[in-house]
Amino acid sequence: MPDIIRIALDAMGGDHGPPVTIPGADLALQRHTDIEFIIFGDQAQVGPLLDAHPRLKAKSRLVHTDVAIRMDDKPSQALRYGRWKSSMWLALDAVKKGEAAVAVSAGNTGALMAMSRFNLKMIEGIERPAIAALWPTLRGESIVLDLGASIGADARHLINLAVMGSAMARVLFDLERPTVGLLNIGVEEVKGLEEVREAGAILRASRLPHFDYVGFVEGDDIGKGTTDVIVTEGFAGNIALKTAEGTARQIAQYLRSAISRSWMSKLGYLLARPAFQALRDKMDPRNSNGGVFLGLKGIVIKSHGGADPEGFAAAVDIGYDMVRYDLQEKIVQSLARDQDTDIQPLAAGGAGS
Repeated sequence: MPDIIRIALDAMGGDHGPPVTIPGADLALQRHTDIEFIIFGDQAQVGPLLDAHPRLKAKSRLVHTDVAIRMDDKPSQALRYGRWKSSMWLALDAVKKGEAAVAVSAGNTGALMAMSRFNLKMIEGIERPAIAALWPTLRGESIVLDLGASIGADARHLINLAVMGSAMARVLFDLERPTVGLLNIGVEEVKGLEEVREAGAILRASRLPHFDYVGFVEGDDIGKGTTDVIVTEGFAGNIALKTAEGTARQIAQYLRSAISRSWMSKLGYLLARPAFQALRDKMDPRNSNGGVFLGLKGIVIKSHGGADPEGFAAAVDIGYDMVRYDLQEKIVQSLARDQDTDIQPLAAGGAGS
């Protein structure tokens, strides 16, 4: 394990830019004193903020850039004007060159994914990257992927997602053999899309050595924490994520409305305040902010664009853990073991016959 974790920071990314990313980095440094930062951004904006955070300034090197990727840019636009010179590109390039171990950005997701693929390239055997994130559950936390990096997936890609997600679970949850489930419309083997049924049949037959495949899981199993890792393709994964975020906000609004309805409900809130605080902390997206781009030749963390400093610090924390516990090497090893295991595609129609 390295003595120093060097993190490349896209300071200009996100809805708010340096006023969030710089204080967020300082919060992460409080928790992990073995971090150093290479900060890419506009000197005029970032410099005064670093002056206001002397501890962070002492552990950072600022690289000036005039170009920042806009949150509404299309990936093609971002590549056209931001390649080689934007704060986002330069943070990724620092990882490619070995100057940093991980890049963290709150910037435009599509642009970050496109630049990551273009600059860092894919791990051998992986055709498409995935976004994986921690999901609060009744059991604690699970890892869900893909949350929107790409749309659609064949059986091979779903199996690769299972391999990469299980490696992330071993790092974050300290599990020797995480449990993995495939998200489906039912647990019966005859249900679901052909690609999902085929992937499930292959995973059952192959018995890969680094995780336990438990079968199909349904949407409500995500919140239950039925498995350590839940695998789906990006279209369904992104819908599940946005639905959960919206439901959390809906419940919070219901609670606020109910509490303010009468003096009795306000009194009840005061008496139950610790319980409400625990619920709010559990559902607060800042506590699990930070999607990991898996499948690249380098570690990239995507913070939510609207994160506050605490949320951005949580994304830096995840990047720190990914490096400290050697996620990249574990993924490569898992994929190598996968390739050594006899995984054969089923005959046409075999998955659902």
